[in-house]
Amino acid sequence: MATIGTRINGILYKIKIMIAKEIASDEILPLKITDTCTFGLNSMEENRVVHMPVVNERELIGVVTEFDLINHTDLNEPVGNVKLSLPHAFISQDQHIFDVMKMMTELKLTLLPVVDERNLYIGVITLPALVKYITMNASILNPGGLIVLEVAENNYSMAEISQIVESNNARIIGAFFTTHPDSTLINITLKINDIDLNPVIQTFERYNYTIKATFAEKDDMDELKERYDALMNYLSI
Repeated sequence: MATIGTRINGILYKIKIMIAKEIASDEILPLKITDTCTFGLNSMEENRVVHMPVVNERELIGVVTEFDLINHTDLNEPVGNVKLSLPHAFISQDQHIFDVMKMMTELKLTLLPVVDERNLYIGVITLPALVKYITMNASILNPGGLIVLEVAENNYSMAEISQIVESNNARIIGAFFTTHPDSTLINITLKINDIDLNPVIQTFERYNYTIKATFAEKDDMDELKERYDALMNYLSI
């Protein structure tokens, strides 16, 4: 994972950043403009995807879909003759993983090509790889508990929330924000590195926080790992 350095009060801190090139893979070979449509469909089936990057040498031309190929007039023609429905479906190698998630969700992609600063193809990010990367780097598999707070969007302090958690000899190892449609309220899901959530919950209640839900995980992570493995197997189908 890439890092950047920032100085606070003269001290240099290393901050981890999640960018596209961290998970770009060359395991799925792109289609060349000279490959036939039939070859492209076979590659999709082999890799269990319905999208494929198309390149001219190393230059990315765009993404071809299964629909594009099936509906082409002659499957023996080269992919270069097919009109691509997703010519701009790609991400720069230095863009954040959140940008990857946004584009893959909006375009319903099974993979997303990654390019360098010269628009040269360097690899793809598949949906299973994205889920695995986020899971491994967002403290999801770490033991602990979850607390869901409901707070006003413009009237909360993460500094105060962190202070409440840390005053109980615990710390936040992950935080996720969920907005409410047509509301100024948001849900903040906190991953706490402590299985016993009662002291933290009681402190939040003293500060008049609204607690929507709590989930105490077992110290044994086998069950959580089994559920994670099942998800990855499902995404690979």
